[in-house]
Amino acid sequence: MSRQLSTEQQATLATQIRTWARELGFSQLGIADIELAQHEAYLQKWLDAGYHGSMDYMERHGTKRSRPEELVPGTCRVISVRLDYLADDTRPLEVLASPAKAYISRYALGRDYHKLIRKRLATLAARIETQAGGGQYRAFVDSAPVLERAIAERAGMGWIAKNTMLINADAGSWFFLGEIYTDLPLPADTPQATKHCGTCTACLDICPTDAFTGPFQLDARKCISYLTIEHKGSIDVALRPLMGNRVFGCDDCQLACPWNKFARSTGEGDFQPRHGLADAGLAELFGWDEATYLARTEGSAIRRIGHERWLRNLAVALGNAPGSVAVISALQARRDFPSELVREHVAWALAQHGL
Repeated sequence: MSRQLSTEQQATLATQIRTWARELGFSQLGIADIELAQHEAYLQKWLDAGYHGSMDYMERHGTKRSRPEELVPGTCRVISVRLDYLADDTRPLEVLASPAKAYISRYALGRDYHKLIRKRLATLAARIETQAGGGQYRAFVDSAPVLERAIAERAGMGWIAKNTMLINADAGSWFFLGEIYTDLPLPADTPQATKHCGTCTACLDICPTDAFTGPFQLDARKCISYLTIEHKGSIDVALRPLMGNRVFGCDDCQLACPWNKFARSTGEGDFQPRHGLADAGLAELFGWDEATYLARTEGSAIRRIGHERWLRNLAVALGNAPGSVAVISALQARRDFPSELVREHVAWALAQHGL
């Protein structure tokens, strides 16, 4: 337990925490209470509709996701941080318009953000603990059942938009989030009263697979990010032609959002693209054996899907690409690949080219 701090001391500490966050490179910090009842009801309705697909873990944790005090007993505040990740000159629209190239979600082009943010949160938590004279602090970065966007919204860092992303009026949506759960009753920030999407439906209209059932409602089973990252089995044949050249994630709803004209380029060197992945050819990537894949994705979020699903995703994109000699040769070289999952998608891709 932390020592008792006066209201004035709590306010002073909150100001100090924001200064430390900036020093650690975070783009923004907010403090949220734990009133997430509205988000809990929304989550349950979403789960009841089956929109989570095979992400069974979304159900397994029960109400721990929406009740922070159940995940970490004693929690009364959550410190939420934002870290911008968009690198300069990755030309996402240009790559999407080049069907022989692989589109990788811009967040995954550089170093995996999990360890980087978690290390900084641990440093921030240690400073707070020292200054407060104790207390409880648990840092999370996609590592536990946490409603990170809902918490960030409660912390006054933006609003959950029609595409279910968190949007910040000054920075768009190209950023990561992280949290520190604490029993320190810091002064909470005030959530925005209005969602500033207005009548705009650009994000809903642009979705390649029509994954949005309406504003603020995403059917993950049709979302390309889910299909290429979370989904472990065969990709729905009806959805494959709609995926285009997107092989790891999808940014279309962010690229269409007018608020992202305010997005800020990251100052983080670790988030700069590695191994030419911002502009790589599909056939080249499909030629990677597992050793090459592991070497080229070391320290990257891409590694989480494994070589087999990497090839599955690329096979779909190659089936959607123009039938060049390089494309056909790449597919034929994997026709007898040991994995049945890969062989199935390669056969589909070759059939798309009449072979």
